[in-house]
Amino acid sequence: MKSMATRIIIVFSLLICLTGCEDRHEKAAFENIQTVDALKQHSKEFTKRVEKVTDGVYVAIGFGLANSVLLEGDDGVVIVDTMECVEAAGKVRKAFEQITQKPVKAVIYTHNHADHVFGASVFADDPSIPVYAHESTSGYIDRVVSMLRPILTRRSMRMFGNFLDENSLVNSGIGARLNLNQDSTIGIVRPTRIFSDELTDTVAGIQFKLIHVPGETNDQILVWLPDKKVLLPGDNIYKTFPNLYTIRGTMYRDVKQWVNSLDKMRALKPEYLVPCHTGPIAGADNIYRVLTDYRDGIAYVHDQTIRGINLGLTPDELVETIHLPTHLADSPYLQEFYGTVAWSVRSIFDGNLGWFDGNPSKLFPLPPDERARNIAKLAGGGDELQLKAEQAFTDGDYQWAIELTDYLVRLTPNSKSAADLRVKTLIALGEKQSNPNARHYYLTCAAELGQGLTIHQQGNPTPEMVHSFPMARFFDSLAVNLDPEKSADVQQTVQFIFPDSNENYFVRIRRGATEIQPELADTPNITVTVDSKIFKEMLGKLRNPITTIATEFDIDGGKVAFLKFMAMFDPAYEE
Repeated sequence: MKSMATRIIIVFSLLICLTGCEDRHEKAAFENIQTVDALKQHSKEFTKRVEKVTDGVYVAIGFGLANSVLLEGDDGVVIVDTMECVEAAGKVRKAFEQITQKPVKAVIYTHNHADHVFGASVFADDPSIPVYAHESTSGYIDRVVSMLRPILTRRSMRMFGNFLDENSLVNSGIGARLNLNQDSTIGIVRPTRIFSDELTDTVAGIQFKLIHVPGETNDQILVWLPDKKVLLPGDNIYKTFPNLYTIRGTMYRDVKQWVNSLDKMRALKPEYLVPCHTGPIAGADNIYRVLTDYRDGIAYVHDQTIRGINLGLTPDELVETIHLPTHLADSPYLQEFYGTVAWSVRSIFDGNLGWFDGNPSKLFPLPPDERARNIAKLAGGGDELQLKAEQAFTDGDYQWAIELTDYLVRLTPNSKSAADLRVKTLIALGEKQSNPNARHYYLTCAAELGQGLTIHQQGNPTPEMVHSFPMARFFDSLAVNLDPEKSADVQQTVQFIFPDSNENYFVRIRRGATEIQPELADTPNITVTVDSKIFKEMLGKLRNPITTIATEFDIDGGKVAFLKFMAMFDPAYEE
């Protein structure tokens, strides 16, 4: 039997799965890395600055991935969106204080994304100041501690290029870069003034109207300043083709709602438009034209995808045929520096019809290993497959080469020649990309395979942030880490009691299946009593798990039995 210390370490590995890892790694670098000129030029959008839009309206650009907006009133200011971490927000606040020393009277979140809310504590000096957001925003923030956190972390870090050096990460398409690292502090402040459809208010003499406009997120809102004719559209428009789908992974983004939201913006006839990414726009006619092209671009991709679906086309066939009309493709606001038409088409297909593309051969496809073996047979064997992949690379047919290396690395996972070829191909694909998301994803995957790069969690939550997450989210994460083999013959119930918050959860294992309920069990095998904040702080890496379990957990049923129970929950994501 493993020692108690060993079992505690197993529990700690579970906590890492939920909250990240503390190992540090150097930035991945590539010799003589090439960059498409259009991507280099796009960096000019993010020259670090605070730009005056009109009297009392200023926008900080280039301090991170998103913008932060200062609205100056009579006796205070309102901050719209708060950057991706405390450190980035601190730099923005210092820049804003060069304009005015008036106190912050309110904060507005346009939506829940990390780059808009993680620095809020810097601006919320007074804990009583109102924080405005849509009624669903807090729930989406809670998804930070979610069942999909490990994979979303990996894919997000690849997409934003957080582990690439300066030469590889040119810009992030909608901002300079995502300024999150392992030393970053995350400081969310919970929304306190929420609404469903519309809310009109005045703070520090600033009259504003908040309107729910779902698009890039379901909780997206716009901020309308009627006296100044200023519109803050959140992330529903920025100077690049939008992420109708994001390769880091997301729920389906309702494209029709996005178009409707842009129509609401057009109807306001703003004279100033201040996106939360890229620079502001002035002039009513100019703004109306940009908004119209933007909504038309999205609507065109949606409508033509649905048309093609009804014609029986598969996603691959749709991607070949759907391209923006010339007048839209030429718009500087629809260049593919963030989203792409192809990714959008695939997402619209899946969002409307699901994964099955209609081809009967896809109903029960061959397992990946079997398909790889068959492809190798067609090529004349594994060595011939390697040669054909190398020839594709030599011919500059990088997409075919990378697809062939899919089979090679599956058949011979320890083959250095297959790995080297895949790395070379990933770099070549990355260098050709003007889309930063694709570039970063290719290059980061190349570094993972070729340089041993390990992706780990970025940012450290504050105690207040950890305390604010609902307990249910932590137990959701626990459930999806149950090892089916270790628990195949187990029937056991562990009761968790949190006296300070008056919460009770039981975790029941029934031969591989997990049931978790927010209540007391009839006859638990083990009962654990602990303060809810201590429990959350331990999962949030703010407390040492070994000493915390030893000193703070009251366990009826034996600590060894409890640790054996926890050992069945193996993390799916080890860093």
